[in-house]
Amino acid sequence: MSKSTEHHPVRLRRSVLCVPADNARALAKVAELATDAAIFDLEDAVAPERKAEARAALVRHLSESRPDCEIVIRINAIGSGFGQEDLAAALAAGPDAILLPKVESPADIQAAADWLTENDAPETLRLWAMIETPRGVINAPVIAEAGRTFGGRLDCFVVGLNDLRKDTGVPDRPGRPYLIPWLMQILLAARGGGGLDVIDAVFNDFRDADGFDEECRQGRDMGYDGKMLIHPAQIGPANERFGVEQIAVDEARAIIAAFSAPENAGKGVINLNGRMVERLHLDQAVTLAAKADLIEQRKTRS
Repeated sequence: MSKSTEHHPVRLRRSVLCVPADNARALAKVAELATDAAIFDLEDAVAPERKAEARAALVRHLSESRPDCEIVIRINAIGSGFGQEDLAAALAAGPDAILLPKVESPADIQAAADWLTENDAPETLRLWAMIETPRGVINAPVIAEAGRTFGGRLDCFVVGLNDLRKDTGVPDRPGRPYLIPWLMQILLAARGGGGLDVIDAVFNDFRDADGFDEECRQGRDMGYDGKMLIHPAQIGPANERFGVEQIAVDEARAIIAAFSAPENAGKGVINLNGRMVERLHLDQAVTLAAKADLIEQRKTRS
């Protein structure tokens, strides 16, 4: 399923760095990094007694300095006692998206979307959903349906395996053998429901470069768009693994050019160098070429 360029604009989300919202040094560092997106975390990374301080620091920081990447703010659950104030702070900070933790039903998405609409949030402000509980995995297909509607704002799933392991008792094994079925179930729900992007879970040992690289390769092969990161050292390898290969970009541009030829106008299937190419391949090619262009733009700006 191709992404709607109107409802789900193509974005680079190869590397998604998580940053504690109450760490001034980490906040300032983001502007120097090549991460595609930064999640400024008001939830797990901030102790309850520091929530108010973290909100104020984040709003102040983003009013003074905005990094050249997609800006996402992870709030506490709306019913946690912190969520409403987090939403208000996030709206004041003006991020690109708000990440909702432990999403377990479409109602979680709708509650946040309704609050944003009632408080005159811009339509461009998107919602991301953490899928990190057994119920969240089971309900991923109906949650993803919120991505089909403009009012739902849902744009991306982020997998949280640490909480999922804790709730299920599944051990942390190299290669994630017992977690792969759930990872694929979440991916299928995201693509089939609302054409959402999906971000793979964190790799906890940032010193294990080989293990991280292998897990990035696995995530890319499963179809994930990028990886949530816990350390700046993981940004470069994630960008490389979840990037686009030049041979694939060349093929995509050839498909776009072929369908643009006058003799192929209106055709659903064409012959390209002896290969049958359908219009669904054109949708994929347009998305891939757009990502390649965004990668080049980031290189130019850095």
